Amino acid sequence: MWQFWLIISGICFVLEMATVGFLVFWFAIGALFALITSLITDSIIIQTTVFIISSTLLLFLTKPFVKKLTNKDKIQTNAYSIIGKTGIVTKAINSKKAIGQIKVGSEVWSAKLEADNDDIIPEGTEVEVIDLDGVKAVVKPSVVEVTK
Repeated sequence: MWQFWLIISGICFVLEMATVGFLVFWFAIGALFALITSLITDSIIIQTTVFIISSTLLLFLTKPFVKKLTNKDKIQTNAYSIIGKTGIVTKAINSKKAIGQIKVGSEVWSAKLEADNDDIIPEGTEVEVIDLDGVKAVVKPSVVEVTK
């Protein structure tokens, strides 16, 4: 019966390599525990119980540790790196006419206001980038200098 648990373990390890999560790995380890148990006893019930209990315990006891290791601070790259930064309006932003431009660092972006905002933000106003909508930066004024 140990061959069965070895095959199950191998399949689980291969599945783990094919997925991005860290879930099937614990079933592979549980199958290895069941393999060791199969060398001690021929009872399929005991082997299956060892597999289920060990896999479940490993899954739940190591989950916080695995999350801590895999959830490092993610660095935003490319376009999304401008979210949260401030910029200067270089061309007045008018959502009704769908025009406006800002400069964030050394980059120039087309810009628009938050949804349902018909205000006009004049040139030279400091704005904060809150999101991206396609190729446009969605902004809100950093200081209140908005005209109707």
